[in-house]
Amino acid sequence: MNCYLLLPFMLGIPLLWPCLGATENSQTKKVQLPVGSHLRVKRGWVWNQFFVPEEMNTTSHHVGRLRSDLDNGNNSFQYKLLGAGAGSTFIIDERTGDIYAIQKLDREERSLYILRAQVIDITTGRAVEPESEFVIKVSDINDNEPKFLDEPYEAIVPEMSPEGVIRISSKMDRELQDEYWVIIQAKDMIGQPGALSGTTSVLIKLSDVNDNKPIFKESLYRLTVSESAPTGTSIGTIMAYDNDIGENAEMDYSIEEDDSQTFDIITNHETQEGIVILKKKVNFEHQNHYGIRAKVKNHHVDEQLMKYHTEASTTFIKIQVEDVDEPPLFLLPYYIFEIFEETPQGSFVGVVSATDPDNRKSPIRYSVTRSKVFNIDDNGTITTTNSLDREISAWYNLSITATEKYNIEQISSIPVYVQVLNINDHAPEFSQYYESYVCENAGSGQVIQTISAVDRDESIEEHHFYFNLSVEDTNSSSFTIIDNQDNTAVILTNRTSFNLEEEPIFYISILIADNGIPSLTSTNTLTIHVCDCDDSGSTQTCQYQELMLSMGFKTEVIIAILICIMVIFGFIFLTLGLKQRRKQILFPEKSEDFRENIFRYDDEGGGEEDTEAFDVAALRSSTIMRERKTRKTTSAEIRSLYRQSLQVGPDSAIFRKFILEKLEEADTDPCAPPFDSLQTYAFEGTGSLAGSLSSLESAVSDQDESYDYLNELGPRFKRLACMFGSAVQSNN
Repeated sequence: MNCYLLLPFMLGIPLLWPCLGATENSQTKKVQLPVGSHLRVKRGWVWNQFFVPEEMNTTSHHVGRLRSDLDNGNNSFQYKLLGAGAGSTFIIDERTGDIYAIQKLDREERSLYILRAQVIDITTGRAVEPESEFVIKVSDINDNEPKFLDEPYEAIVPEMSPEGVIRISSKMDRELQDEYWVIIQAKDMIGQPGALSGTTSVLIKLSDVNDNKPIFKESLYRLTVSESAPTGTSIGTIMAYDNDIGENAEMDYSIEEDDSQTFDIITNHETQEGIVILKKKVNFEHQNHYGIRAKVKNHHVDEQLMKYHTEASTTFIKIQVEDVDEPPLFLLPYYIFEIFEETPQGSFVGVVSATDPDNRKSPIRYSVTRSKVFNIDDNGTITTTNSLDREISAWYNLSITATEKYNIEQISSIPVYVQVLNINDHAPEFSQYYESYVCENAGSGQVIQTISAVDRDESIEEHHFYFNLSVEDTNSSSFTIIDNQDNTAVILTNRTSFNLEEEPIFYISILIADNGIPSLTSTNTLTIHVCDCDDSGSTQTCQYQELMLSMGFKTEVIIAILICIMVIFGFIFLTLGLKQRRKQILFPEKSEDFRENIFRYDDEGGGEEDTEAFDVAALRSSTIMRERKTRKTTSAEIRSLYRQSLQVGPDSAIFRKFILEKLEEADTDPCAPPFDSLQTYAFEGTGSLAGSLSSLESAVSDQDESYDYLNELGPRFKRLACMFGSAVQSNN
């Protein structure tokens, strides 16, 4: 089928487009008449392949003729039509063999009929020839207009597309308009007369291509970062915009200019933002501002679209460093010092130094933690407080703390390692305690003991010890020594036979020298016991006896210690028991409930002001008025008044006895304070002979009173007598 679509509007020029969805019904129908039929001779038959046009307007339409080559035209043959459609759709003239279509044919319903034909002799009634098949094909005519099956149609065309199937008048930009609606018309028969047409609507969407580069809207960004911020800290974001969509709008941010290599930019692929992060720590005092340039580009760019992305968009970022109060900074991350052992107290160890990195440069105070062996001054000088011994501790791990004086909350600490260097201050000595034995019948040159030595000092090279006998033992010793030159030596007998009764024990002085600088020598005593050995010359029996003797001695010591402990505990228990008994004798009636009710009044008489706080008339109506009494009483009178005051109290022998005991204790207490004190144990009742103690209603002045009677009360009142006697004399 030849057809084209005509778009007479919208785009301004015709667009040629294949018929989308047009069916076969829109093909141009061609009728092939019998003139062009295929002729074939078969067994005397002349049969045809017939073509008949559809949409016949007549009631009968001649299709073609069947004829046998035996037919001489005398009408003696009869033609019959058999098969599907025979008699209903097609009929045959029995005399002439002409075939007619008697119904309207539709090629779209059935385009092919297969029939059979037979020729019979009328006179005999027999078939002249066997049956033969032939085909009738229905040819197509233009009876259907073009149809679009799946309308409405939607097509996606890349923007900026070159001419192709759709011809466009100019380049289209998706960012300006991304959809177009067009009307499509389809015509068959290439516009010839009698052609049919159909129309449909097509939505054309422009797909995005990466023809726009990302652009920064801001040419300058201002960010801040604290100098205390750790590396990796996000200090701000920047953002570019891209008119494209989807993956064409994905961006990559990067640093274009940063000589300090202090910052970096990473891309957030979800928000398409650039995150500025801290790559290295900053220092306000070293540099307080930075300037960097960032650029952005698309992540996906086709090669043919690189012309739109030749120059990347950039922006400038200014970063201001914020100052914070920083702790002191040591010059080194740690310190290692060395000092020889046995140096005197206050010896110099080393110097640490820390400074305030801030502009104000605060003075620094140093301190040592976790050590009592070293001290540090405000200059950072470390000294020793005691003499050091490498054999006790070869290394000291200190923690030095630096604190700003202007802000004591700013503190820094560093480790300080002090190595104590060795000096040869320890002489070698026996590696263990030796118990040596020699038999009475031992011969000369017999090995008695093998000895070795140790040295607590550290040697730069391997230790080497030298063994010798003292001068005295060398001249008159019964034993000799041989140095094995491997830090061991052997003791040998220097004579034959020993006497257990005359010389049961020998003490040999052995000199051991080291290879230190300077060399040190020690004298070590080796004890050798003479043993009554058996015939075999074994010293095991002697060793067993010594072991039992030592064990017996230890048992006696342990028993003596236990006895001493028991005596001490017995004495302690006896002392505690006596004290407890004494307490019971002093307080036999301790179970009684003694209480003292003390009421304290801080109000002091104030003359006329008392009339505002007290009812003076009520006070004056007291039954007993204070009378002027001369204080020239004797101690006996005081005691008499004291006894009378006891009588007016509660009639309790226990309470009275308690008061008397307290008075006696106060009089005879040698540990009493040097000043006078008042202890009150009785109460004042109605009609007390002591009179009122209030200063109210005092009609007579006490200036003429004499206090000489205080001298008669004993040494406890001597100080009061001096004080009041001096006061009276000064007033007079």
